[in-house]
Amino acid sequence: MSNQSTPLYRWYVVGILTLSYLVSFLDRQILALMVGPIKADLQLSDTEISLIMGLAFSLFYAFMGIPLGWLADRTNRRNIIVVGITFWSLMTAACGLASKFIHLFLARIGVGAGEASLTPSAISIISDYFSRQDRGRAIATYNMGVSLGTGIAMVLGGVVISFVADSPYVELPLIGTLSTWQYIFFVVSIPGLLVAIVIFFTISEPIRTETLSTHETEFSIVFVFKYMQKNFDVYFPIYLALSLSTLVGYAYFSWIPTVFVRIYGWDIPEIGYAFGLVVLIAGPSGVIICGWLVDLLYKRGKYDASVRIALAGSAITLPSAFGLPFAPNAEWALIIVGAAMFGGAMTSAAGVVAIVTVTPNQMRGQATAIYLFCISFLGLGIGATSVALITDYMFYDEKMLSWSLSIVCSSSSMCSVLLFWGSLRPFFSATQNIEIQSSEG
Repeated sequence: MSNQSTPLYRWYVVGILTLSYLVSFLDRQILALMVGPIKADLQLSDTEISLIMGLAFSLFYAFMGIPLGWLADRTNRRNIIVVGITFWSLMTAACGLASKFIHLFLARIGVGAGEASLTPSAISIISDYFSRQDRGRAIATYNMGVSLGTGIAMVLGGVVISFVADSPYVELPLIGTLSTWQYIFFVVSIPGLLVAIVIFFTISEPIRTETLSTHETEFSIVFVFKYMQKNFDVYFPIYLALSLSTLVGYAYFSWIPTVFVRIYGWDIPEIGYAFGLVVLIAGPSGVIICGWLVDLLYKRGKYDASVRIALAGSAITLPSAFGLPFAPNAEWALIIVGAAMFGGAMTSAAGVVAIVTVTPNQMRGQATAIYLFCISFLGLGIGATSVALITDYMFYDEKMLSWSLSIVCSSSSMCSVLLFWGSLRPFFSATQNIEIQSSEG
C-alpha cells in the first residue's frame, strides 16, 4: 500500500485543503470588520461598500469557476490550486494599496478570480481519496474552512486593530505609510503564500475513480449541462436552495459586525472577538454534526441523507434569521447569530456532499464550478447589496440594518427549506441510478 492510500495521508490532504479554504475566507471576510474605517477613508456609502464585499468578488469568482472546473476535470488539480492561492494572496495584498473605490473594487475582482480555482479542484481531489460511505465527513471537514476562516478573520482583525489602536497609520518598509485597514490586508495575504508552498511539495494528484460508463471521452461543459438537464428536478432546486442559503450566510458575514457597532455601540475589536468566537464554535459544530449524520444515514440506505441534512440546516436558520431584530440585547443577538451560523454550516456542507454524490467523477469539477457560479451570482453578488439597498433606500436609516438583514435572510431561508423538501424524492432516485452507472476504482 502506497503512502498516498493510507488513511493518515488521506486525512492529511483533507486537512491541508481545509486550511486552504480557511485562508480563502480569511482573505475574503476580513473586509467586513473594516467597513467603518474604509467608508471614512474612501468616502463610501453602504451600497458602495456592499459592491466591494459582494459584486466585485463574486463577478470573477462566478465566471472563472466554470473554465477552472473544466480544467480540474482534465489536468493536475494540485497545480491549479497552488497557482490560484498564490494569485489571490497577491491580490489581497494589492487591496492594501487601494486609495480609491475603483482600486479596491478591481483588487477584490482579482481575489475572487484566484479563489475560484480552489473548491472545484479540492472537492474533486477529496472525492477521489474517499469512498461514498466515508465522503460525508471528509467534505464536511473541508467546508469547515468557511467558519474557521471567517471566525479567525474576525478575531485576527480585532487583535490587529487593538494593537494599532493608538495610531491610525502604520509604516512598512518599501511601501510607506498605510492606514490600519490597508495594513491588515498585507497581514492576511501572507498565510496563503505559505499554504501554496506546502501544497505543492506535499500533496499528490490522486487517481480518478467512479467514472461514468459512457463512450463520451470529452466531458465538455455542453455535455455536463445536458446531463444536468436530464436531472433538472435534482440539480435546479438544490443549486437554487444552496444559493439562497449562501445569500443568508454572506449577508450575515458582511453586516453582523456593523450591526453591533451601530445598534449596540460595540467597538470593532470587541465585536471582532465576540463574532469570531461565535462563528468558530457554531460553524464547525454544524459541519461536524452534518458529516456524521450524512455518513450514518447513507450507510443505513438513506441515499438522500445529504439533502435531508441540508433541509434541517435551513430549517434551523429560518427562525434565527427572522428573530434578529427582536433580540432584547447584544448577548441574545449573538446567540441568535450563532444558531443561524450553525444551521448555515450544516446546509452548506451537506449541499456540497449532495452535488458530489449525484455527479459522476468526470463532471465533478464542472458541476462544482457551476454550483459556485450559482451561489456566487446570487449569494455573494446579491446578499450584501440587497441588505444595503433596503437600509439605504427603504428605511433611510443606518440603525435599521438588523431589520434589513431579517427581511432578506428569513425570506431566503424559507425558500431554501421548500426547495430542499421538493428535491428529496428525485434526488433519491438519481443517486440510485448513479450507483448503477458508476464503477468503483
